[in-house]
Amino acid sequence: ESDREVAVVGRSNVGKSSLINAFANRTRLAHTSKTPGRTQLINIFEVEPGVTVVDLPGYGYAKVPNRVKQDWGQMIEGYLLHRDCLQMVMVLVDGEIGPTKLDVQMLDWLRSNEIPHQVIATKSDKVKSSKKPKRRIELSEGCNLEPGDIVWVSASKGIGIDRLQDLIWSWLAP
Repeated sequence: ESDREVAVVGRSNVGKSSLINAFANRTRLAHTSKTPGRTQLINIFEVEPGVTVVDLPGYGYAKVPNRVKQDWGQMIEGYLLHRDCLQMVMVLVDGEIGPTKLDVQMLDWLRSNEIPHQVIATKSDKVKSSKKPKRRIELSEGCNLEPGDIVWVSASKGIGIDRLQDLIWSWLAP
């Protein structure tokens, strides 16, 4: 049982497992896959005694029956609403394509349930330099946030990981 947890949510294949691996400085802590919906259970990774990062199944496209998706939704909702040791939810949004309808629904749900959360824009290396300023504004508007409120990262290139690590440790501090 963990004392303090940070959870990672986002659509299928947004980079949740890759981000956990980058944060933990380990390449194979969380299993990564190009197949959407590979994470089908709540996976808990202890990063130090009493401190965990939780990888939740992705929402959206996955090659699984609708009943399984419904079960995931109930499992995720139950975890987020009833986990006393949960300190923060990182909502991963694909920086290249911006927030989907499901991302916006997740953010609205977290806000309405007063669950602390932080938007993390993944795959920042895939956004062309010339398009980054506009992309930052579009993504922040889509998430109903200020541009500076979003942390931009690339797990594969290590971009923004130091800032993210500092944030995570500040959330997990006793």
